[in-house]
Amino acid sequence: MSFQASRPNLLAAPAVAWLLVFMVLPCLLILSYAFFERGTWGGVVYDFTLENFQRVVDPLYAKIFLNSARIAGLVTLIAILIAYPAAYAINRAPKHRQAMLLFFAVLPFWSNYLIRTYAWIVLLNREGLLNNLLRMAGYDGEPLSLLYSEGAVIVGLVYNYLPFVILAIYSTLSRLNPELMEASRDLGGGPVSTFLRVTLPLTMSGVAAGGVFVFVLSIGNFVTPALLGGGRFQMIGNVVYDQFLTANDWPFGAALGMVLIATMIILLFLQGRATAHASGERAGAPS
Repeated sequence: MSFQASRPNLLAAPAVAWLLVFMVLPCLLILSYAFFERGTWGGVVYDFTLENFQRVVDPLYAKIFLNSARIAGLVTLIAILIAYPAAYAINRAPKHRQAMLLFFAVLPFWSNYLIRTYAWIVLLNREGLLNNLLRMAGYDGEPLSLLYSEGAVIVGLVYNYLPFVILAIYSTLSRLNPELMEASRDLGGGPVSTFLRVTLPLTMSGVAAGGVFVFVLSIGNFVTPALLGGGRFQMIGNVVYDQFLTANDWPFGAALGMVLIATMIILLFLQGRATAHASGERAGAPS
């Protein structure tokens, strides 16, 4: 094999090595722990067992997992409904303004995740900004209990992950051939029918990419439920966190973590296949 032929492999080698050392190997280590037993006083006893995976399907943990998936699904739906109009507006803006609008869209990422989450505590608590605004507007009842609820967790997750969806959808919108919309209008299609029959189907790959990204990050999140949920309900990420750092049951925590990782991998695989299928259809479409 010539140097020119092997050059792509050589250029990719550092990235592949990084992924192997810092992602694949740790995941394999966690997977191996899932097949061992917890010691009497914690730790790991290296006796093979499948009991940890049997505990994963216990109704208690299955209910927490399904509730986490429900919350992550709501977060994903809300994020898409907010992000698509925002990305569409940015794409339709004059070219010289799009960079500035994208800058404002990702501006929250300039601060730490914890700081952004704590900011919502300031906004939502009983003496926070929202309740004060209600008092200024004439509301004289009991302060609203907005914090430490499922709604607060959903709001926090949507806020923190919304820029990812905006960028994913904007990326597909910016690559869309404007002549397709012009052809639709020339054939008598109105703005709504053009959007529903042309724009939306051709940008579903961006919607899927952003949606899967938000769902995967939300279902495994433990910081936002802990801070904005106040420990009143648990998501699967909190259960994994507690097994490792509170219950000191690493094998069971590893089993829960591997089920979560497997779910994420399946979703990412399906999203990749859908994106590749959509790209193949666009490539094979007549010009």
